[in-house]
This record gives sequence, C-alpha cells and structure tokens, in this order.
Amino acid sequence: MQNEMNLVKQIAESAKAGDYFITTAESCTGGLLGHLITNLPGSSNFYLGGQITYCNDAKCQWLCVPQEMLESAGAVSKETVLAMASGIRGTFSTSLDISRIIGISISGIAGPTGGSPEKPIGTVWIGISMAGDENAYHFRFSGTREEIKQQSAYKALEIILERLSAK
Repeated sequence: MQNEMNLVKQIAESAKAGDYFITTAESCTGGLLGHLITNLPGSSNFYLGGQITYCNDAKCQWLCVPQEMLESAGAVSKETVLAMASGIRGTFSTSLDISRIIGISISGIAGPTGGSPEKPIGTVWIGISMAGDENAYHFRFSGTREEIKQQSAYKALEIILERLSAK
C-alpha cells in the first residue's frame, strides 16, 4: 500500500507541474485504479474521475469504443485499450482543454475463468492517451484474481508516472 501511495504522490506532483489531469477507464480492475488514486487526500486537484466499463456495451456507450472493434479485436486488446483511453479523455473534455487530460485504461482477464489459449488468465492491456502520444502495453500477470487486479492497477500507476516524467 505504501508503494502505491508513493507513486500517487509522485503522479500528483508531476501532474501539477505539467498542468495535467488524469482520467481512468477501467474494466478488469473494477475501479481499483481510481480507488488507489483517490486514497491520496487532495487528489481532486489532478484526478477528474473515471468510468468502470466492465461489459462491452458500457465500453461502446460511455467511451465510444466501436462495436466492430470489440468484435474483431476483442475487449482485451491493444486497439480496445487505446480507444478506451482516448474515449475517457473525450468524456471529460467538455469542461477542460483535452490537451491537458491524460486517459489511462485497463482491460484484461483476471480469472479464475474466461481465459483462452490466445488470451490466458492474467492477460492485461493498459492504454494511455495524452496530447500527441498514445501507447498500449501488454502484460501477463499471475496469481489470484485479486493479485492480477492489484498488479494491473500498480503497473498503470507506473505508466502514468513514466509518461508524465517524459513530458
């Protein structure tokens, strides 16, 4: 827990220094990333909020992920997490300049069921979208459902900090 809090404090400092705001779009983590971020008092100074889009219909409706993309690439894919990250930025851009918004997204298979030979349990994609920069990262985590969710959220925090530090 201390490691997550240290990461979030560093994210807060970097976001403030760069005048950025964080938004989250979560599937397999079910809001855990947003929970970790909001454990920091004052997180509303840099965290706008997020969406838990667990089912495909929610991804389409709330994040504008194309149904055709979900059918062809699947919910757990590079294409989908990039669309989710971009979509969550758009959701919050009505009241804030989109160039100041960073979207982070997570989609994966936490188990204990739902895996396949192509996408086994522990397969996770994390996407990030910010002005002029979009990236997706593929991981294979192991452990229980809870451990996979924890590893995913922690890795997302590391990615946010890494991308903020590169700006």
